[in-house]
Amino acid sequence: MGRRGARTGRGWDASPPAAGGTGARRSRRSADRTTSGETTSDGTTSDGTGAVAASRGRRPGGADGAVFDGVAPGAPVASPRDEAEAAREICLRQLAVRPRTRAELAAALARRGISEEVAAQVLDRYDEVGIIDDAAFARAWVTSRHTGRGLARRALANELRRRGVDGEVASEALGELDEETEAETARALVDRKLRSARGEPDAVFRRLVAMLARKGYPPGVAIRAVRDALAAQSAEAAEFAAQIDADALADAEGEPPER
Repeated sequence: MGRRGARTGRGWDASPPAAGGTGARRSRRSADRTTSGETTSDGTTSDGTGAVAASRGRRPGGADGAVFDGVAPGAPVASPRDEAEAAREICLRQLAVRPRTRAELAAALARRGISEEVAAQVLDRYDEVGIIDDAAFARAWVTSRHTGRGLARRALANELRRRGVDGEVASEALGELDEETEAETARALVDRKLRSARGEPDAVFRRLVAMLARKGYPPGVAIRAVRDALAAQSAEAAEFAAQIDADALADAEGEPPER
């Protein structure tokens, strides 16, 4: 049999790597990385400056108080101008949903961490240009809530107060809703409810008076509206309504009798 040719490659008779081969190239690359300041095995660079972390826009550190982007945890990250821009954006988003009072916008800014000084500057400017107008808000609120929900002046005053409208501004808006309009709205509400009301007249009477009270109507207005509506409903209801002394009941509820 003929002798097999000598094996080459990685076997027992492989030739040693030539000078300048793979091992040498790897050594040169490792040396190049070290001299250029890349990270060594201990997480630093050859010159000890942490240049890799710096080149990525952050300082060396970890989860225990690491400083990223040059800002320590809890430190302010926005300039006054940036904060004002953020405040304006928050306000515009709030106003896009529905009109807001100044107090509502101030509360929204405080929740988002806007400083009082910047919030005041932004809101003052919005006051000047008419973006915020508490008086217009109050008038629109009274008209909308009275027409749509049938709320009386007492309930509307509570809603305006919760939204931070000044008492004098609220009173002026509520003054546009007179007693006659309030009584007409109360009667309309009762007539609508009576169409589906079930039960004895006295039970229906109590339920409807309570409904008007929840909407802010004074006892006298509520009692008279329900009494008159029952009187027009049926003979039985009219007989019950004839026994109702609206002034006496209103007085018992703490309201002066109507003169």
